[in-house]
Amino acid sequence: MEGVRRGFGSGSAVAAVVLLALVLVMVPEASAARITVGGNKGWSPNFNYTIWAQDKHFYNGDWLFFVYDRNQQNILEVNKTNYETCNSDHPLHNWTTGAGRDVVPLNVTRHYYFVSGNGFCFSGMKMAVQVEKLPPPPKAAPVASKGSTPLAPVFRSQFVLPAIFAIGAVWDAFLRFC
Repeated sequence: MEGVRRGFGSGSAVAAVVLLALVLVMVPEASAARITVGGNKGWSPNFNYTIWAQDKHFYNGDWLFFVYDRNQQNILEVNKTNYETCNSDHPLHNWTTGAGRDVVPLNVTRHYYFVSGNGFCFSGMKMAVQVEKLPPPPKAAPVASKGSTPLAPVFRSQFVLPAIFAIGAVWDAFLRFC
């Protein structure tokens, strides 16, 4: 049959692929970390979580991963006063799900205070963390040779744009033969 094209509108498909590739190139890398509380010790009594946490940075978007004995301990978020006195009677949030492996999202830049109830707070099962904003990525120093302009834009255009068009061409060929 004459005039029948196979695949989807190849012009719009190429444009979509190029747009997607451009977005992926321009989006800065952001990462969140899953931090296991207490490292290989987990969330357990007779461990100093204040010392464990003092040299760590907790950023907005990170998750705290608590591993503990689900039959005895729990994870309660409390205010500062209840943290200092180990009072678990009125938690702000009970993060315990009953599995012994619970995740707490750190999605607000502020202080968080955690304790374990049933008297375990008095044996060290309490932790305070300060959640910070994610620091901006370091700025790259411009690369320049003597007596010339910076090479970074030239270098980027020499490889990124041809790669984008190559991806678009491969996608277009794929759509034509599908």
